[in-house]
Amino acid sequence: MNDFTIGIIGGTGGIGRWFADFFKKEGYTVYVSGRKTGMNMNEMAQKCQVVIVSVPIGATTQIIEQIGPEMKKESLLMDFTSLKEESVRAMLKYSGSEVMGCHPLFGPDVDSIKGQNIILCPARIENWSNWPKEIFQKKEAHVFETTPEDHDEMVSIIQGLTHLNTITMGLTLKETGVDLTELKKFSTPIFNTKLAIIEKIFSGNPRLYAEIIFMNPHIRKILDLYEKNLYKLKGLIIEGNVDALTELLRK
Repeated sequence: MNDFTIGIIGGTGGIGRWFADFFKKEGYTVYVSGRKTGMNMNEMAQKCQVVIVSVPIGATTQIIEQIGPEMKKESLLMDFTSLKEESVRAMLKYSGSEVMGCHPLFGPDVDSIKGQNIILCPARIENWSNWPKEIFQKKEAHVFETTPEDHDEMVSIIQGLTHLNTITMGLTLKETGVDLTELKKFSTPIFNTKLAIIEKIFSGNPRLYAEIIFMNPHIRKILDLYEKNLYKLKGLIIEGNVDALTELLRK
Protein backbone atom coordinates (compact mmCIF):
# COMPACT_ATOMS: atom_id res chain seq x y z
CA MET A 1 0.00 0.00 0.00
CA ASN A 2 1.12 3.58 -0.59
CA ASP A 3 2.03 5.52 2.52
CA PHE A 4 -0.65 8.22 2.55
CA THR A 5 -4.42 8.39 2.42
CA ILE A 6 -6.67 10.16 -0.09
CA GLY A 7 -10.10 11.63 0.61
CA ILE A 8 -12.57 12.58 -2.14
CA ILE A 9 -15.53 14.82 -1.37
CA GLY A 10 -18.10 13.91 -3.97
CA GLY A 11 -16.49 10.53 -4.43
CA THR A 12 -19.77 8.63 -4.58
CA GLY A 13 -20.71 9.70 -8.11
CA GLY A 14 -19.38 10.74 -11.49
CA ILE A 15 -15.72 11.61 -11.88
CA GLY A 16 -15.16 11.46 -8.11
CA ARG A 17 -16.12 7.79 -8.00
CA TRP A 18 -14.01 7.12 -11.11
CA PHE A 19 -10.90 8.53 -9.41
CA ALA A 20 -11.67 6.78 -6.14
CA ASP A 21 -11.47 3.49 -8.05
CA PHE A 22 -8.36 4.69 -9.89
CA PHE A 23 -6.45 5.54 -6.70
CA LYS A 24 -7.53 2.31 -5.02
CA LYS A 25 -6.13 0.31 -7.93
CA GLU A 26 -2.85 2.19 -7.45
CA GLY A 27 -2.68 0.95 -3.88
CA TYR A 28 -3.95 3.95 -1.94
CA THR A 29 -6.40 3.93 0.93
CA VAL A 30 -9.30 6.12 -0.25
CA TYR A 31 -12.16 7.60 1.77
CA VAL A 32 -15.14 9.21 0.07
CA SER A 33 -18.06 11.36 1.11
CA GLY A 34 -21.32 12.16 -0.64
CA ARG A 35 -24.34 14.28 0.22
CA LYS A 36 -25.68 11.74 2.70
CA THR A 37 -23.04 9.02 2.93
CA GLY A 38 -19.38 8.49 3.65
CA MET A 39 -16.84 10.12 5.92
CA ASN A 40 -17.47 13.45 7.62
CA MET A 41 -15.46 16.22 5.93
CA ASN A 42 -13.76 17.34 9.15
CA GLU A 43 -12.70 13.77 9.90
CA MET A 44 -11.44 13.45 6.31
CA ALA A 45 -9.25 16.53 6.70
CA GLN A 46 -7.68 15.04 9.84
CA LYS A 47 -7.20 11.53 8.46
CA CYS A 48 -6.23 12.16 4.81
CA GLN A 49 -3.01 13.71 3.56
CA VAL A 50 -4.66 14.51 0.21
CA VAL A 51 -8.23 15.80 -0.06
CA ILE A 52 -9.92 16.30 -3.43
CA VAL A 53 -13.13 18.30 -3.91
CA SER A 54 -15.19 16.76 -6.72
CA VAL A 55 -18.64 18.35 -6.51
CA PRO A 56 -20.77 20.41 -8.94
CA ILE A 57 -19.26 23.77 -9.93
CA GLY A 58 -21.93 25.76 -8.11
CA ALA A 59 -21.23 23.97 -4.81
CA THR A 60 -17.42 23.92 -4.99
CA THR A 61 -16.64 27.17 -3.17
CA GLN A 62 -19.06 26.34 -0.37
CA ILE A 63 -17.41 22.96 0.17
CA ILE A 64 -13.94 24.51 0.09
CA GLU A 65 -15.02 27.03 2.74
CA GLN A 66 -15.95 24.11 4.99
CA ILE A 67 -13.00 21.80 4.38
CA GLY A 68 -10.26 24.42 3.90
CA PRO A 69 -9.83 25.60 7.52
CA GLU A 70 -9.64 21.97 8.68
CA MET A 71 -6.76 21.05 6.37
CA LYS A 72 -3.30 20.54 7.85
CA LYS A 73 -0.53 22.76 6.55
CA GLU A 74 1.52 19.83 5.26
CA SER A 75 -1.42 18.25 3.39
CA LEU A 76 -2.64 18.81 -0.19
CA LEU A 77 -6.03 20.25 -1.16
CA MET A 78 -7.13 19.72 -4.77
CA ASP A 79 -10.29 20.05 -6.82
CA PHE A 80 -11.63 18.45 -10.01
CA THR A 81 -13.86 21.37 -11.01
CA SER A 82 -14.23 22.25 -14.72
CA LEU A 83 -13.37 25.89 -13.94
CA LYS A 84 -10.26 26.80 -12.02
CA GLU A 85 -10.03 30.51 -11.19
CA GLU A 86 -12.72 30.58 -8.51
CA SER A 87 -11.91 27.20 -6.97
CA VAL A 88 -8.15 27.82 -6.72
CA ARG A 89 -8.77 31.29 -5.30
CA ALA A 90 -11.08 29.77 -2.67
CA MET A 91 -8.60 27.02 -1.74
CA LEU A 92 -5.85 29.60 -1.24
CA LYS A 93 -8.15 31.79 0.84
CA TYR A 94 -9.75 29.20 3.11
CA SER A 95 -6.91 26.73 3.65
CA GLY A 96 -3.33 26.95 4.84
CA SER A 97 -2.40 23.71 3.11
CA GLU A 98 -0.68 23.16 -0.19
CA VAL A 99 -3.06 23.80 -3.10
CA MET A 100 -3.30 22.46 -6.63
CA GLY A 101 -6.19 22.77 -9.06
CA CYS A 102 -6.82 19.78 -11.31
CA HIS A 103 -9.15 19.32 -14.30
CA PRO A 104 -9.44 15.83 -15.81
CA LEU A 105 -10.61 16.53 -19.37
CA PHE A 106 -12.75 13.42 -19.65
CA GLY A 107 -15.86 11.95 -18.10
CA PRO A 108 -16.54 8.84 -16.00
CA ASP A 109 -17.48 6.85 -19.10
CA VAL A 110 -13.85 6.27 -20.16
CA ASP A 111 -12.23 2.93 -19.39
CA SER A 112 -8.68 4.16 -18.88
CA ILE A 113 -6.72 7.30 -18.13
CA LYS A 114 -4.27 6.37 -20.89
CA GLY A 115 -4.13 9.05 -23.57
CA GLN A 116 -6.46 11.41 -21.69
CA ASN A 117 -5.61 15.06 -20.99
CA ILE A 118 -5.30 16.34 -17.42
CA ILE A 119 -4.62 19.97 -16.51
CA LEU A 120 -2.82 20.88 -13.28
CA CYS A 121 -2.78 24.38 -11.78
CA PRO A 122 -0.11 24.49 -9.04
CA ALA A 123 -0.97 27.36 -6.70
CA ARG A 124 0.75 26.89 -3.34
CA ILE A 125 2.96 23.87 -3.77
CA GLU A 126 6.19 22.60 -2.24
CA ASN A 127 6.29 19.00 -1.05
CA TRP A 128 3.40 17.85 -3.28
CA SER A 129 4.64 19.34 -6.54
CA ASN A 130 5.50 16.02 -8.21
CA TRP A 131 2.98 13.48 -6.95
CA PRO A 132 -0.13 14.32 -9.05
CA LYS A 133 1.87 14.58 -12.29
CA GLU A 134 3.81 11.38 -11.63
CA ILE A 135 0.84 9.18 -10.81
CA PHE A 136 -1.10 10.31 -13.88
CA GLN A 137 1.87 10.10 -16.24
CA LYS A 138 2.69 6.66 -14.91
CA LYS A 139 -0.63 5.50 -16.39
CA GLU A 140 0.16 7.32 -19.67
CA ALA A 141 -2.11 10.34 -19.30
CA HIS A 142 -1.09 13.62 -20.94
CA VAL A 143 -0.46 16.08 -18.10
CA PHE A 144 -0.07 19.83 -18.64
CA GLU A 145 0.50 22.65 -16.15
CA THR A 146 -0.96 26.13 -16.52
CA THR A 147 -2.45 29.00 -14.53
CA PRO A 148 -6.12 29.04 -13.48
CA GLU A 149 -6.67 32.11 -15.66
CA ASP A 150 -5.22 30.51 -18.80
CA HIS A 151 -7.13 27.31 -18.07
CA ASP A 152 -10.49 29.05 -17.88
CA GLU A 153 -9.82 31.08 -21.04
CA MET A 154 -9.01 27.91 -22.99
CA VAL A 155 -11.96 26.03 -21.52
CA SER A 156 -14.30 28.84 -22.60
CA ILE A 157 -13.47 27.63 -26.12
CA ILE A 158 -13.02 23.90 -25.60
CA GLN A 159 -16.10 23.39 -23.43
CA GLY A 160 -17.99 26.70 -23.46
CA LEU A 161 -18.16 27.12 -27.23
CA THR A 162 -18.74 23.41 -27.80
CA HIS A 163 -21.64 23.20 -25.37
CA LEU A 164 -23.07 26.53 -26.52
CA ASN A 165 -23.15 25.26 -30.10
CA THR A 166 -24.60 21.89 -29.07
CA ILE A 167 -27.35 23.49 -26.97
CA THR A 168 -28.21 25.93 -29.76
CA MET A 169 -28.51 23.06 -32.24
CA GLY A 170 -30.61 21.01 -29.81
CA LEU A 171 -33.04 23.87 -29.16
CA THR A 172 -33.30 24.55 -32.89
CA LEU A 173 -34.04 20.89 -33.62
CA LYS A 174 -36.80 20.93 -31.02
CA GLU A 175 -38.40 24.03 -32.50
CA THR A 176 -38.50 22.55 -36.02
CA GLY A 177 -41.17 20.20 -34.68
CA VAL A 178 -39.78 17.33 -36.75
CA ASP A 179 -40.20 13.88 -35.23
CA LEU A 180 -36.78 12.52 -34.24
CA THR A 181 -37.57 8.99 -35.42
CA GLU A 182 -38.49 10.32 -38.86
CA LEU A 183 -35.42 12.56 -38.90
CA LYS A 184 -33.09 9.64 -38.27
CA LYS A 185 -34.20 8.02 -41.55
CA PHE A 186 -32.35 10.84 -43.33
CA SER A 187 -29.34 11.01 -41.02
CA THR A 188 -25.74 11.12 -42.20
CA PRO A 189 -22.84 9.78 -40.08
CA ILE A 190 -21.88 13.35 -39.11
CA PHE A 191 -25.44 14.19 -38.06
CA ASN A 192 -25.68 10.98 -36.01
CA THR A 193 -22.48 11.94 -34.19
CA LYS A 194 -23.81 15.42 -33.43
CA LEU A 195 -27.17 14.01 -32.37
CA ALA A 196 -25.48 11.66 -29.90
CA ILE A 197 -23.67 14.63 -28.34
CA ILE A 198 -26.94 16.59 -28.11
CA GLU A 199 -28.72 13.68 -26.45
CA LYS A 200 -25.86 13.27 -23.94
CA ILE A 201 -26.04 16.92 -22.88
CA PHE A 202 -29.83 17.24 -22.74
CA SER A 203 -30.47 13.90 -21.02
CA GLY A 204 -27.36 13.60 -18.86
CA ASN A 205 -26.62 16.35 -16.33
CA PRO A 206 -27.96 19.62 -17.79
CA ARG A 207 -26.93 21.58 -14.70
CA LEU A 208 -23.29 20.65 -15.25
CA TYR A 209 -23.24 22.02 -18.79
CA ALA A 210 -25.23 25.11 -17.82
CA GLU A 211 -22.70 25.94 -15.08
CA ILE A 212 -19.70 25.34 -17.38
CA ILE A 213 -21.12 28.02 -19.68
CA PHE A 214 -22.64 30.39 -17.13
CA MET A 215 -19.80 30.49 -14.59
CA ASN A 216 -16.81 30.84 -16.92
CA PRO A 217 -15.53 34.43 -16.59
CA HIS A 218 -14.36 34.42 -20.22
CA ILE A 219 -17.60 33.21 -21.82
CA ARG A 220 -18.87 36.69 -22.73
CA LYS A 221 -16.11 37.07 -25.32
CA ILE A 222 -17.06 33.71 -26.86
CA LEU A 223 -20.74 34.65 -26.89
CA ASP A 224 -19.97 37.89 -28.70
CA LEU A 225 -17.86 36.11 -31.33
CA TYR A 226 -20.49 33.40 -31.78
CA GLU A 227 -23.26 35.95 -32.23
CA LYS A 228 -21.15 38.05 -34.65
CA ASN A 229 -20.35 35.08 -36.89
CA LEU A 230 -23.90 33.72 -36.83
CA TYR A 231 -25.17 37.16 -37.85
CA LYS A 232 -22.56 37.32 -40.64
CA LEU A 233 -23.57 33.90 -41.97
CA LYS A 234 -27.25 34.79 -41.80
CA GLY A 235 -26.61 37.95 -43.82
CA LEU A 236 -24.74 36.11 -46.58
CA ILE A 237 -27.43 33.43 -46.81
CA ILE A 238 -30.28 35.95 -46.98
CA GLU A 239 -28.38 37.85 -49.68
CA GLY A 240 -27.86 34.63 -51.61
CA ASN A 241 -24.17 35.46 -51.79
CA VAL A 242 -22.72 31.99 -52.28
CA ASP A 243 -19.40 33.37 -53.57
CA ALA A 244 -18.85 35.42 -50.41
CA LEU A 245 -19.69 32.44 -48.20
CA THR A 246 -17.37 30.22 -50.23
CA GLU A 247 -14.55 32.75 -49.86
CA LEU A 248 -15.24 33.06 -46.12
CA LEU A 249 -14.92 29.29 -45.72
CA ARG A 250 -11.79 29.25 -47.87
CA LYS A 251 -10.11 31.88 -45.69
